[in-house]
Amino acid sequence: MTERPPGFSTLSIHAGAQPDPTTGARTTPIYQTTSFVFNDADHAASLFGLQAFGNIYT
Repeated sequence: MTERPPGFSTLSIHAGAQPDPTTGARTTPIYQTTSFVFNDADHAASLFGLQAFGNIYT
């Protein structure tokens, strides 16, 4: 098999990520959760209003 550089799709997922030094995992883990913490109602409003970056429910 010929060695070739990674394509666009592969780079889109893996570019800039370093393998985990302990487990050797290549990809960033996906955390499955059902709840997030908001500092207060204003913080939640800014997240849902897309005025601040952070996790919200989809």
